[in-house]
Amino acid sequence: MYKKIKKAMLIFSIIFTFVFWINVNPTYAITPISNLSYQGIDVSNWQGHIDYRQVRESGIEVVYIKSSQGSNIKDAYFDINYENAKANGLKVGFYHFVTATNTEQAQQEARFFASVISGKSPDCKLVMDYEVFGGVSIEESNEIARVFLEETKRLTNKEVIIYSDLSNAQSRFSRELAENYQLWLAYYSGTERLEGIRTNWDNYIGLQYTDRGRVNGISGAVDRDSFTQEIFLDETSQVPQIENPEPITNTQTISYTVQRGDTLFAIARRYGTTVDEIVNINSIANPNLIYPGEVLRIPTNSTTQGEETRGTGDIIYTVQRGDTLSKIAREYNVSVAHIVELNDISNPNLIYPGEKLRITESNIQTLSPIPKNSYSTYTVQRGDNLSRIARRFGVTVNYLVSVNNIQNPNLIFPGQILIV
Repeated sequence: MYKKIKKAMLIFSIIFTFVFWINVNPTYAITPISNLSYQGIDVSNWQGHIDYRQVRESGIEVVYIKSSQGSNIKDAYFDINYENAKANGLKVGFYHFVTATNTEQAQQEARFFASVISGKSPDCKLVMDYEVFGGVSIEESNEIARVFLEETKRLTNKEVIIYSDLSNAQSRFSRELAENYQLWLAYYSGTERLEGIRTNWDNYIGLQYTDRGRVNGISGAVDRDSFTQEIFLDETSQVPQIENPEPITNTQTISYTVQRGDTLFAIARRYGTTVDEIVNINSIANPNLIYPGEVLRIPTNSTTQGEETRGTGDIIYTVQRGDTLSKIAREYNVSVAHIVELNDISNPNLIYPGEKLRITESNIQTLSPIPKNSYSTYTVQRGDNLSRIARRFGVTVNYLVSVNNIQNPNLIFPGQILIV
């Protein structure tokens, strides 16, 4: 009997120890709330113009579009991204980049966000992208987030979720926020590494798994995402009309190649922006470390007079001081001939500030050069040079160089076909 009692006590002791160990050392993991069944991307002015037909044919089903930042910056490509993504059957969501440092600014940003997306019909839950805190304490940032989320939901009558990287999901955003708002997680190291990870969320409904994705129809890198069914709104009516009391600024960007001796401060001063804006848009880890040959995106803030979009998806550009057709064509990834044709321009070298130019038409879903056979052409003869050809057709050498994407104006050859 004694042996039986001793054996029973031993078994009980083992079971108790195991249960105690499980409770003290639980296995944590953050997992998708359901199957990650929908492939997506998230885009902004960084991607420039996008061929959404090719995007859809690549298997992408969901696109999140940056609409706004702060209390007065509207993304320059928001309207055309929305129109063309919708026209090609993609599910669309909107996100706002928060820069508020107090709750009053958070309210202003929520109202601005709502005003930018007014009248549009999102398919996916609205998103707060709050990742730059500028010295704001954890408690203050949680209050800013709470105010922005609550005000956005009140104004739009749409559900709102939080976009966050793993670090902020663990140590910045509170359990209270996690209990009330779902998570779109940014994590690039593979879902298997989320085993044993503890955050204030147990689940996520979206996973941004790389910022170096490649998708047909997009030039360069793009964020890639996977989403669960829960990302979609139950009700997809238009966002109510909300007035914005502040003037809207469009964030347009140009590409700048760093030169020897450049500093971010000097570049920012040259282009009328700030070091912080350049750092944020280029994800620069060390603002004191840039190198010659590095290509940076530089925000060039202008009023919405610089670029207008219409409900059809048209873009009408207002010429700024210092603009040339070649410069405008490069910015929008079209040919000079494309702009000349759309606007019936008789002299490609004569445009003036305030002039409005059509860059796209509503029936053009992508911005790409018009085929060369749509224009008059000339076959280069032996002994020709660009100067002689330009005089013959009443155009400039620069025009021929730009329209035909000629790398070396001094090098043309017999039999070469030029647009003239």
